Amino acid sequence: MTHTADTQTAGAVESQAPIVGHSIGGELVHDSDRYTPVYNPATGEQTARVALADHATVDTAVEVAASAQRAWRKAGLAKRTQVMFKARQILDERRDELAASITAEHGKVLSDAAGEITRGLENVEFCAGLMHHLKGEYAEQVAGGVDVHQVRQPLGVVACITPFNFPAMVPLWMVTTAIAAGNAVILKPSERDPSASLLIAEAFRDAGLPDGILNVVHGDKTAVDALLEHPGITGVSFVGSTPIAKYIYAQSAERGKRVQALGGAKNHMVVMPDAHLDSAADAAVSAAYGSAGERCMAISVVVAVGDIADELVEKIRTRAEALVIGDGTDPASEMGPLITNDALDRVTGYVAGAADEGAAVTLDGRSTQVPDQGYFIGPTLLDHVTPGMKVYDDEIFGPVLSVVRVESYDDAVELINANRYANGTAVFTRDGKTAREFEMDIEVGMVGVNVPIPVPVGAFSFGGWKDSLFGDTHMYGPEAFNFYTRRKVVTSRWPEPSESQVNLGFPTH
Repeated sequence: MTHTADTQTAGAVESQAPIVGHSIGGELVHDSDRYTPVYNPATGEQTARVALADHATVDTAVEVAASAQRAWRKAGLAKRTQVMFKARQILDERRDELAASITAEHGKVLSDAAGEITRGLENVEFCAGLMHHLKGEYAEQVAGGVDVHQVRQPLGVVACITPFNFPAMVPLWMVTTAIAAGNAVILKPSERDPSASLLIAEAFRDAGLPDGILNVVHGDKTAVDALLEHPGITGVSFVGSTPIAKYIYAQSAERGKRVQALGGAKNHMVVMPDAHLDSAADAAVSAAYGSAGERCMAISVVVAVGDIADELVEKIRTRAEALVIGDGTDPASEMGPLITNDALDRVTGYVAGAADEGAAVTLDGRSTQVPDQGYFIGPTLLDHVTPGMKVYDDEIFGPVLSVVRVESYDDAVELINANRYANGTAVFTRDGKTAREFEMDIEVGMVGVNVPIPVPVGAFSFGGWKDSLFGDTHMYGPEAFNFYTRRKVVTSRWPEPSESQVNLGFPTH
């Protein structure tokens, strides 16, 4: 395992590495006073340096976006629809290039990167129906000679702050809907894997999107704070950890901005005694260790109900220890590295402390044979985990799966509903009554029935409850059009001059 510093000062960044710059108004901007390195997680080698925006850069981007948005909001819906169709075609044609970029900077295997792109394109397809999604309402003759209609209008300039773990899918969830609704966007991707966002911006520009409508600004907390503080930003979308989501929500709300901030997760998968255990084990391994566990919808806790735990744990263990760990560009690899060395150290620390907390380390990822270079760790399986242990309470965000044993269905529901995270959950059963009760009883935003990662299709919306979401609007799908538009109600009357009179009473009919 390579141990390289996760961040470097501007002077320590390899000065010969290619620069990943901002995209503002259709132009690439490379100049910056500060840079941070971009690594290939499979080798630990620096491959680029990304420019970090300051307040002046953000000011310029917002000014350019605001100027462009004034014309874009007046663009015909047919024109916007054409851009969506064309962007979808271009992104599909370039998916291999986009997937390679994701694997090179994030580390996930190429097939997983391609799957991410497919799920992102679902939202582009949904937004191509913007003519329907932006329809208003009309009521005539609500009073004598009075009609009322309601329209949807864009917010203006919005900020989209996206995480490292889905560098293509989450930007496509956010920016596509915002643009379709008539807004201009400042996209601030993770500085750890920034290139996918530039490829997306290029695809939209090639699809006919006017310059200045989709801008990409790289940065760290300085750039984020500049966006949150800027009076020209009217809405903020965020996906990341719960502490940062709380910060984003509070700072945005204090300034009167519309905000949706999606936070962390601790997703439980309940396995009932009647479940098909081989299928449940396959699902648990796939959902826990895919993308090295760096998914907000990853299964991190299996809840074994009744007397099936021993058999289920053994089935999971044999499957997990057979996974092929390696460079994401190798077709044989099933799981790649973690994103950074800091992430590797954090996950390793949780595994090291699990036994001291009382968990049984059934499979120790630190002992797995992995490449000598890069940020690799094998899958870890922990049994006899209970609430109160750090491995249970914290969002580890790595290939660590905990097994909690409970006696009954009611115990499983109580366990999940007591957790402060409520992003996704699943139940595996062959009994329809149990599945229906689980759907009704569970206090979680997204539920799977024999589906371990219940990410909704593009025609629905994505979002959790409790500490997994701050704000009341979910992401992509129908709710996203609600978030990125404001409703305006117009009441109109066309009286004859002879009907005019002074009336100080509150208008009724």
